[in-house]
Amino acid sequence: MEKFLEKYRKNPSVKEKGDTQKASRAQLDEKLVEKRDESGSQQTAIPWIEKYRPKRIEDIVQQEEVVSVLRKCLHGRDFPNLLFYGPPGTGKTSTILALAKQMFGDLFHDRVLELNASDERGIQVIREKVKKFAHQIVGGKRKDGTQCPPFKLIILDEADSMTHQAQAALRRTMEKEAASTRFCIICNYISRIIEPIASRCSKFRFKSLDSELVVEKLRSICQAENVLLEDDLVLEEIVKMSEGDMRKAVTMLHTAFRWVGVGNELTTADVSEIAAVIPMTKIEKVIEACKDQSYEKLEETITSIIKEGYSAIRFFNQLHDWILEDTTLLNDNKKAVLCEAIAEADYQLINGANEYLQMLYISSVLLQQLS
Repeated sequence: MEKFLEKYRKNPSVKEKGDTQKASRAQLDEKLVEKRDESGSQQTAIPWIEKYRPKRIEDIVQQEEVVSVLRKCLHGRDFPNLLFYGPPGTGKTSTILALAKQMFGDLFHDRVLELNASDERGIQVIREKVKKFAHQIVGGKRKDGTQCPPFKLIILDEADSMTHQAQAALRRTMEKEAASTRFCIICNYISRIIEPIASRCSKFRFKSLDSELVVEKLRSICQAENVLLEDDLVLEEIVKMSEGDMRKAVTMLHTAFRWVGVGNELTTADVSEIAAVIPMTKIEKVIEACKDQSYEKLEETITSIIKEGYSAIRFFNQLHDWILEDTTLLNDNKKAVLCEAIAEADYQLINGANEYLQMLYISSVLLQQLS
């Protein structure tokens, strides 16, 4: 060690060499960062659904009643337990997250516990995570001295997936910790929440978003991200596929943009490919085979649809749309029989039935109705 120190004192260039290497590495890192910034890859690292999530309660669209009530809660201490329910992609989670960030500011991570109940749905989670967090005591001021609500917030997303035992345990926790903790229960189906929990919450129903609002949001994202569109029909096609689900629409737009690449126009064909829409020519082949009463052609067409990777759910949805729009081949009674068969097949798929057999079943019912 002493020999090394003597050599280091006699030859200071060793130090200079080390400093030079460090400086060159730092310069190289700076160049790489600049290059990343210029290419724009740093900006696209965040999924668009998170990048364009509403940051403030005022940014929530089409949920006027909910926003009006929550805005009053934001400025007062009278904050009840909340129950948000409605279709997916209508802003339930975004609303409570925006509200919590405005209420707690830089204390957000200390005051808010967010759990996805579909993953952590058992009674053990309620006993451990929720109870432990609810027992913590908090003050009424932020770090900068400004006023802050003197309670914590627990967000349970997709709570309709929780077991009844877990919901029963949650009811008791809501009672005991009412002074220091507020709960926000988020679900798609309020009927799956037990009555003791529903009765302890202020209930807010989130409506499906209008197509015009979804198109407007998608158009603003296209302008911000320099997405080239063939025409406005592209956005309308995305909205049609998303069925009022803003999250699904934004994710589909992002996926389609990465599919075509920067600088290329996005077309309706690209959207259909991303959404795995079955070409209408194949649906027409199924209908023609049924009209000809040819089970061999029908089986061949269904097999080709399966081999190309299209899902049975998509097949059912498109066939259902055709059944409702048809005015020449099917009367109301035949349409009712087919819709009931599709509902039954959909239920069987949820229970794990084979897609190929269910598609053959529905096609066979159609063949019978067209005979």
